[in-house]
Amino acid sequence: MEVLGVAVVTKNVEVAGRRLSLETGRVAEQANGAVIIRQGDTVVLSTAVMSKEPREGIDFFPLTCDYEEKLYAAGKIPGAFMRREGRPSETAILASRLTDRPLRPLFPDGFRLDVQVISTVLSVDQENDPTILSINGASTALVISDIPFQGPVGSVRMGYIDGQVVVNPPMSQMPDSDLDLVVAGTADAILMVEAGAKGVSEQVVVDALAAAHEQIKRICAAQLELRDQVGLEKREWVPPTYPEQMLEIVGEYLALRLDPVLYNADKAQRESAMDDLRTRTINELGERFPEYSDIIGKLFDKAVKDRVRERVVEEGVRVDGRGLKDVRPITVEVGVLPRTHGSGLFTRGQTQALTIATLGSMSDKQKLDGLTTEEFKRYMHHYNFPPYSVGESRPLRGPGRRDIGHGALAERALLSVIPPVEEWPYTIRVVSEILSSNGSTSMASVCGSTLALMDAGVPLKSPVAGIAMGLITREGKFAVLTDIQGVEDALGDMDFKVAGTRDGITALQMDIKIKGLTHEIMAQALEQAREARLFVLDKMLAVLPGPPTEMSHYAPRITTILINPDKIRDSIGPGGKMIRKITEETGAQIDVEDDGRVFIAAVDQEGGQKAIDWIKGLTDEVEVGKIYQGKVVRIMPFGAFVEVMPGQDGLVHISKLTDHRVERVEEVCNIGDEIVVKAVEIDSQGRLNLSRQAAIEELTAKGEPIQESINPEVMAAALASPAPERVGGGFGGRDRGGRNGGGRDRRPRRD
Repeated sequence: MEVLGVAVVTKNVEVAGRRLSLETGRVAEQANGAVIIRQGDTVVLSTAVMSKEPREGIDFFPLTCDYEEKLYAAGKIPGAFMRREGRPSETAILASRLTDRPLRPLFPDGFRLDVQVISTVLSVDQENDPTILSINGASTALVISDIPFQGPVGSVRMGYIDGQVVVNPPMSQMPDSDLDLVVAGTADAILMVEAGAKGVSEQVVVDALAAAHEQIKRICAAQLELRDQVGLEKREWVPPTYPEQMLEIVGEYLALRLDPVLYNADKAQRESAMDDLRTRTINELGERFPEYSDIIGKLFDKAVKDRVRERVVEEGVRVDGRGLKDVRPITVEVGVLPRTHGSGLFTRGQTQALTIATLGSMSDKQKLDGLTTEEFKRYMHHYNFPPYSVGESRPLRGPGRRDIGHGALAERALLSVIPPVEEWPYTIRVVSEILSSNGSTSMASVCGSTLALMDAGVPLKSPVAGIAMGLITREGKFAVLTDIQGVEDALGDMDFKVAGTRDGITALQMDIKIKGLTHEIMAQALEQAREARLFVLDKMLAVLPGPPTEMSHYAPRITTILINPDKIRDSIGPGGKMIRKITEETGAQIDVEDDGRVFIAAVDQEGGQKAIDWIKGLTDEVEVGKIYQGKVVRIMPFGAFVEVMPGQDGLVHISKLTDHRVERVEEVCNIGDEIVVKAVEIDSQGRLNLSRQAAIEELTAKGEPIQESINPEVMAAALASPAPERVGGGFGGRDRGGRNGGGRDRRPRRD
């Protein structure tokens, strides 16, 4: 097939029994590489573009990956005021990060040209995940382009359903899966892992990774076949090299100077001393070798990295003197803030997270505007990383991609242990403020969040802790590090975060800088992480074994009641008038669901109970055989109409007012009096029959007090008089006027 003289080439591959289609040549011809990737009715356009010249003065690889959610893809119109897509959603930002992380390690060392990858979701069928297509499409666009990308990369999503590992399960089945694992890698090794889980074992994760890699190999092979047909010749890139002579000179200069400065457990002292040593090295060697003065700083950094890696792999010595499996000292505090609903301060070494939990009503849940079918979220975790946490001064801005990613990881770690709304009808917001950072702040926020939630009284299914693992590889050897700090993250090959309970894993995230990770390393890292996680949990539970019996005085108490859905209109009132009135007079917040569940939230218990009684009064059905205290609202010659619930009244026939004959209803009660009545019948026309006589007899037999607000003499006489022969036929019999007893107001007389 050709479009405007350009050949359109398509490559198909079967993944988990479904066709994955890779097409190029149809659209976006001016990009360096462009691919339309499709599975089912989910379609994503992935493009890759590279700048022609490097930017001046940058010492990093400027790769940008963007994931564009277009709501037309799901047949939606944006809900914003402008009715167009605005800033990326949290889902889009997380998808961008998932696309970026496996691609970045596969560019040449020292590469400095700008590369931008954009994945645009054009169509989504709610069954095939566009996030996975974005990763595969981005890799394919880079592979067929002239960009010096050393891929390809393949990606799949793994589930664990009914005890079986499933590759790319339909999105509709993911709520039933105990594992949601995204894996990306080359044909040789795994590059990236991201997961949320419901306490699965380490072995399940290892099995899922192995199954994922088999499918990744097939996806990578399809990309290479497409490249062989249409791929461009790669632009030549020569990595920077350093004179061997200068490497030796810098090494000799630092031989006796580096270790005393580098090996210091205090981050601030080490960094200050290292900055001074770096400056001295550049100045002194720069004077001796002016022709190499511009590269001495880079040679210093390389020497530091090589020394750290050498000592870890060969000697098992870390920068702060710990062993490979040692966790830094841990301090745990709870209830540190007096007016919050729950708070926890978690300190591990020089990493410190203050986490605050806030409980709200169901109306506080977050409304989502995206491509998924999910509309609301009741558990939210937000992560803040202020500049003072790393001793820096910079302008405060909104949360960046890193902040959103770390918050989402901590949220996934705890999501599976949050009680369902049926058991705990609260919206929950958790905020982690990073007060000090020296490695693995995301896992510190997981630990702090567990403490804050338990301090708030949330009945977690199990407490959760997290730990970050590192990796150093050198000359075919490797060392897995437990609880890495910042310098080990910067100079190492992996940042592998694992969170979970005593029983299993709840979240995973792996960032890797080398070109792959073997199953052997993954298995060892998972086992070391399990041991460390249990150690951290013991430290946390020694301070707070579980939620307190009493919630914070400032937290709302939420009560759930169930009403007949047909009565929802009665509780809300026209235009919400009744709900507003109840809220104003009781101070309670009320949320009514379509299925008849009503959530009443109030800090003031008295106001909350008043709101509960009010709603019950509006919506409860009268039960035959139950005794009520009602109010006389109307008197007729044949009896009294008594309101037993708001808007619900029934007739007490004159013969049922007391156990002896009375000539007039007013001899017993008047309008406005409160009397006890028993519901004796709801007839075929829905009319309620009441009996004061039956209520008094039952209460007297039980020895319970009779509380009425009527003429005391009338009441005393009614209780003391012997029961004469009854006259009249009761409700439904004719009164002296020849009329039947009526039911509710405006109902026809009984004939």
